[in-house]
Amino acid sequence: MLSSGTPYPLGATPSQQGVNFAIAAPTAEAVQLCIFDSTGKSEQQRLNLPACTDGIWHGHLPSGKPGLVYGYRVHGPWSPHEGQRFNPAKLLLDPYAREIVGSYDGSDIFLGHDPANPAQRDARDNAAVALKARVAQPAGPAAASGHARIPAGERVLCELHVKGQTRLHPAVPAALRGTYAGLAEPAVLDHLQRLGVTTLSLMPVQHRADEQRLLRMGLSNYWGYTTIGWFAPEARYWSGRAGTTPASEFRAMADAIHARGMELVIDVVYNHSAETDELGPTLSLRGIDNALYYHLRPDDRALYENWAGTGNCLNLGEPRVLQLVMDSLRFWACEMGVDGFRFDLAPVLGRDAQRGFDPRAPFFAAIAQDPVLSRTLLIAEPWDIGPGGYRLGEFPPGWLEWNDRYRDTQRGFWLRQAHDDRAGLGDFAHRFTASSTQFAHHGRAPAASVNFVTAHDGFTLRDLVSYNERHNLANGEGNRDGHGHNMSNNCGVEGPSNDPAVLALRSRLQRALLATLMLSQGTPMLLAGDELGHSQQGNNNAYCQDNETTWLAWIGASAPDSDAARTSAFVARLAALRREAPALRSTRWWPPETPQGMPPGIRWLRPDGEPMTAGDWRTGTALAILFGDGAGDGGSWLVLVNAGPQAVPFRLPAGAWRLRLSTDPEDDPGEMGRPLGGTAQVPFSSIGIART
Repeated sequence: MLSSGTPYPLGATPSQQGVNFAIAAPTAEAVQLCIFDSTGKSEQQRLNLPACTDGIWHGHLPSGKPGLVYGYRVHGPWSPHEGQRFNPAKLLLDPYAREIVGSYDGSDIFLGHDPANPAQRDARDNAAVALKARVAQPAGPAAASGHARIPAGERVLCELHVKGQTRLHPAVPAALRGTYAGLAEPAVLDHLQRLGVTTLSLMPVQHRADEQRLLRMGLSNYWGYTTIGWFAPEARYWSGRAGTTPASEFRAMADAIHARGMELVIDVVYNHSAETDELGPTLSLRGIDNALYYHLRPDDRALYENWAGTGNCLNLGEPRVLQLVMDSLRFWACEMGVDGFRFDLAPVLGRDAQRGFDPRAPFFAAIAQDPVLSRTLLIAEPWDIGPGGYRLGEFPPGWLEWNDRYRDTQRGFWLRQAHDDRAGLGDFAHRFTASSTQFAHHGRAPAASVNFVTAHDGFTLRDLVSYNERHNLANGEGNRDGHGHNMSNNCGVEGPSNDPAVLALRSRLQRALLATLMLSQGTPMLLAGDELGHSQQGNNNAYCQDNETTWLAWIGASAPDSDAARTSAFVARLAALRREAPALRSTRWWPPETPQGMPPGIRWLRPDGEPMTAGDWRTGTALAILFGDGAGDGGSWLVLVNAGPQAVPFRLPAGAWRLRLSTDPEDDPGEMGRPLGGTAQVPFSSIGIART
């Protein structure tokens, strides 16, 4: 019933003549295509793929068509200590599956090894419950895919979770809350655009399988960093509406985002898979060709390298594995309308066991020469737990990188002034101007620094100023997971409070941090919900909390006198100010001082108006940053920073300065634009912005 077909493209490719199947398994002895009923529960046919070309097994099924449900059984030796874990009793998911049927429930029938003796192969057949693929009709090319449209100096990222963003949103129809369609609703995108967001950065949307440990506790990997289907949109975020599929609904969401002139970035996990360590399940790659797809320990190939901290690492040094990743990226860029990618634990993608991390590794070279992917927005999380795993600033030109040193410096500067290890003015200034030590090389621009104060991993902004300790007991790990301690919140009260003085101080600190983020040189990234005052009750590692801990609470956000509305309006003013002030979003590096005869640059001044000295950088908590010459030409900007506990008077440079923004919650937004005269009083823990 199967003809030989062709070895390309990989996966299941429908045509008018049937469906071609191709899978890379170079050390397998045989591969069987298993056909199931539409529910995926009953195996109806088992067919040997008749041909193997250059390690790719393939066959053509003339009767095949979109909607067909299938999986693979791959035959070969069982020898874990030699890296071989073939087990035809376990049905395997096609790594190229566009749509996935079923879900992994954590039961031990998914194990390729005998639960009582991991050295032995488990003989139980799991076909009835295994993950399977459904042949999908190709979507065709997306409009204007693969092109980042926002100029680097104008980009404002917002990291968000598809479900958490809208699960409780009252303006989203109930049937669409928590879905791709819900995220595309006008009320949701209106809010993001009012904040000044240009680029949505979605947490993982590729199909995942939750860890067995979480499933046994009744939890799930809500964040989604446990991918098992690199071509399949996560079905949990699909509304299930008739006439749609997860892929069609995702693409409609992308179209709605693009119609607003916004960009869409997705968080992708190519450093590891959901199959975890040597005791984990056999779902796909492990059973297809374990030694090909994974980095195995050279001293014992039954064990996996664990540079990601999740049990395994994909081996992108293998051409077939690199091909899988590149094909997946092109699929999302070309067919799903994605404009860019944030790469989780990105050093793994450029590391091998012998040479370590290399910015010229095959993965980076493949991206750089690709005519589509080289023009997408590429963002690295530049660290992992492997040897030499911290690589901030070392990614190739054209890449952006999450800058955790920016995060730590700004938190330390604003929240930790009473501690000996506080961040000083020099640290603040260096990070405020895009971390040149890390990024000013090989032609890289300031925008390469993705500045953030909060992200999905850690405290929310509200919790950052409200908690000194993590509160992660709900995660079931005895409160041992996540970062151990927060920086002092400077408020003297741990957790929720109704004290007006405490609430006012927390609001002040949040506004100072938001202003620093939005006005710093580089690419700012907001965390969705910070503008609403979202709290996770002190949980700084809420990866397994698919509930109201992580879902954004929108109740009261539309009331004009609510904290959420005021903070949202403040973020919108910051974004507008950033757009108004090219100097604050410059895509060129500022010289430390502007030499005589050169165009206006940047100057660093003490509150008394005199230039900063070496000693000033080591002490003190206040400074002024002058962009331009201050002579009243209409293009000069002044940032007045006071992280100290008392108000500070600033002597202003010559010029007709007008106040453009104050982070002091007591300042009236309607007064922005009033003349300042020769001096300005900046309240404690505040920033003021003026221009001529």
